[in-house]
Amino acid sequence: MIYLDNAATSLRKPDSVVKAVTEALTSLGNASRGAHDSCMNTNRVIYNARGKTAALFNCSKENQVIFTNNSTEALNIAISGTLDPGDHVITTELEHNSVLRPLYRAEKERGVTLSILRSDKKGCIDYTDLEKEIRPETKAIVCTHASNLTGNVIDIKRIGEIASRHNLLFIVDASQTAGSIPINMRESGISLLCFTGHKSMLGPQGTGGLLIEGDIDVRPFKTGGTGVQSYRKEQPMEYPTRLEAGTLNGHGIAGLSAAIDFLNDTGIDKIHKHEIHLADTFYDRIKEIPDLKIYGDMSDRVRCPIVTINIGDMDSGIVADELSYNYGIAVRAGAHCAPLMHKALGTDTQGAVRFSFGYFNTVEECEKAAEAVKEIAERR
Repeated sequence: MIYLDNAATSLRKPDSVVKAVTEALTSLGNASRGAHDSCMNTNRVIYNARGKTAALFNCSKENQVIFTNNSTEALNIAISGTLDPGDHVITTELEHNSVLRPLYRAEKERGVTLSILRSDKKGCIDYTDLEKEIRPETKAIVCTHASNLTGNVIDIKRIGEIASRHNLLFIVDASQTAGSIPINMRESGISLLCFTGHKSMLGPQGTGGLLIEGDIDVRPFKTGGTGVQSYRKEQPMEYPTRLEAGTLNGHGIAGLSAAIDFLNDTGIDKIHKHEIHLADTFYDRIKEIPDLKIYGDMSDRVRCPIVTINIGDMDSGIVADELSYNYGIAVRAGAHCAPLMHKALGTDTQGAVRFSFGYFNTVEECEKAAEAVKEIAERR
């Protein structure tokens, strides 16, 4: 199988990640639930992983690295924990449902109001429109770092400057970029960064996190056992315990820690350069195919390694099935949990076929995928 669905999850993991998870499964106990060796070993693994994660994203406080099951959970914690009735929030059409649905719920249940920035035909936003949407009651800007549909990257440093100038929270969904594009929370003015471990981070599924920069009060999303302050009726208020009720995924965090080591040793810039070369190789071989539609701003050099297409009026699911059954190529078709972006691009009925490239893909695989697209287009 040629796996080109890395925007959904990276399939191949570094050997060191596999080893770390395997060893953890047979050695780690429950963090903060005892003083015996297996428990203390888990505490050390998680403590070290917090430090590595804080350093990777330049978050100033290690104890404000909150481990979650994925970016969806992190976004729910960030959004529900900071917004109050009457607040106004600005977001974009590029968003995944992991951002949109928590915001829609806040709108329905808390009376939060939303402004959604429109995008152009290439799926890009106008940053001057953002500042025009700011009101006296605006509390936060919530946006993705990159579209999971087009691969377009948002200039988070520019948005961070706007947020800082107006004293707004800046909540960033880094699901598509963490591990592939460098992110510096302090330089970009990011208040809360949400990431997942299983995509470009090359870690296990069931891992992710929320990083909080500065003195921000985030209400607990869930309450329960913590292993400390057990006689209190309320959730402890100290970070990270405040937002980490229940047993952490120690086995997954061990793998995530190993994945961060791999990213640091290999170099995120090197990883991104290789992935973009793969995407460019594929794009260059398909861009002249008659009646082929390609979405997003392919001219931007700072983008995710994603090429999304449609072949004429063919249903995207049929194209993906042909690629899978006849060529052994795995891609993602349909709505990609990005309904507003599809509507903006006019693909909400047809869907789209997304090819997403990862560090362990090869140029040969890209060439075979391009040839497959050409053959399907010629046969239709």
